[in-house]
Amino acid sequence: MSHHHVSKAVVLLSGGLDSTTTLAIARDQGFVCYCLSFRYGQRQEVEIARAAAIARHYGCQHLVLRLDLHRIGGSALTTEAPVPKDRPVERMADEIPPTYVPARNIVFLAHALAWAEAIGARDIFIGANAVDYSGYPDCRPEFLDAFAHMANVGTKAGVAGAGFQIHAPLLRLSKAEIIRRGVALGVDYAMTHTCYDPGPDGLACGRCDACLLRRRGFAEAGVPDPIAYSV
Repeated sequence: MSHHHVSKAVVLLSGGLDSTTTLAIARDQGFVCYCLSFRYGQRQEVEIARAAAIARHYGCQHLVLRLDLHRIGGSALTTEAPVPKDRPVERMADEIPPTYVPARNIVFLAHALAWAEAIGARDIFIGANAVDYSGYPDCRPEFLDAFAHMANVGTKAGVAGAGFQIHAPLLRLSKAEIIRRGVALGVDYAMTHTCYDPGPDGLACGRCDACLLRRRGFAEAGVPDPIAYSV
């Protein structure tokens, strides 16, 4: 591919395991990646720091946008509501969890779409994953297809015919498969942050849904998890 035809992609980067693996996959596919993160009133400022470090590690431009989602509320991630602990993984599938943030991926993808259009990118990568009992409606293929359709109907670039694609390379992978894929691409998972409720020392709690799914994923992948947990 000649250098002036380099394809740009916007990659949603939270600083977590899924989005970091997604960035590695996008780069492996030859995209020049522009990483987008959001400061949206979530508990962990540590997420933004990790995302910035990961973008730096991969030599990518990194944009952090401030969104006032905490003022809208409705999620345990953005309010003082307690984060559930010690739930059996099977139960996680039964309900949309309190950590669901209203319309989050719609809001995030809309910003990714705006930046993509501004920089001439036609590809957007998101670490959405529908396998591991996430229970999040905005991680389903029907949603991503609908968003892509909307993007192509409602933007100058979409109407001009170039067309946007929403890539969700992890959509149908289990957590263990995601980890194996990342390890094969040389991802250093010590850089990532997963916990919904880290302690004051920044250590992962080891007991929230996110920690439990991560720990099970590493165990099933047969790979040691390089981060520390408080329990």
